Amino acid sequence: MADATQRGYSRTFQALAQWFTPNRDNALRQYRSRAPIYDLELRLLEPVRQRSIEMLSLKRGDHVLDVGCGTGLSFSALEELIGAEGSITGIEQSPEMLERARVRAVEHHWQNVTIVSSPVEHAEIPGAVDAALFHFTHDIMRTRSAVANVVKNVRSGGTIVAAGLKWAPPRAMALNPLVWGAAMRSTSTLEGLSRPWSHLEQLVPNLEVEEMLAGTVFVVKGIVKSN
Repeated sequence: MADATQRGYSRTFQALAQWFTPNRDNALRQYRSRAPIYDLELRLLEPVRQRSIEMLSLKRGDHVLDVGCGTGLSFSALEELIGAEGSITGIEQSPEMLERARVRAVEHHWQNVTIVSSPVEHAEIPGAVDAALFHFTHDIMRTRSAVANVVKNVRSGGTIVAAGLKWAPPRAMALNPLVWGAAMRSTSTLEGLSRPWSHLEQLVPNLEVEEMLAGTVFVVKGIVKSN
């Protein structure tokens, strides 16, 4: 009886852990199913992408990380700013999303795009970069080692911008069911959804925080001081 009870507790804790920590297998399943319609799903959030990329303050020749690049939706806007002299390194663990990013780069004849197939925490990033973008990458933002791997590869004085879902503030709590629904399609954990950037601000203090869409979306910017 004691062994059965212990096994029951173990299963319960394992189930709870899946809600409170990012789960790579679940994330891969989510994005396998979303890959064919991902670009359409994110059209409504295009103003957030535009604001995030604007906050990177990129210039021609800059080298930028697109963390959790998905299908490469940010590539075009980044290319306009950095030009052929710069470079984009996209990191993506979903094979289905990664393949679409590769096709996008080929179709646009971007010779300066490198895509790394890896979880972010294990990614080998080729040299220091001038900026890094986390765009709707909640699981990555809630993985300390992933955030640390990115920060250590951004040069001193470089810029990091992150954007994504967050719980609505008290004035807009009625919108939280919508946040929950969107999160269930795009994240494997709801942990940290009140302040998704908390791991980043431990490494890059004094983040500038903006809210969009009635406070259900955040955009934060930080400057790396030294690595």
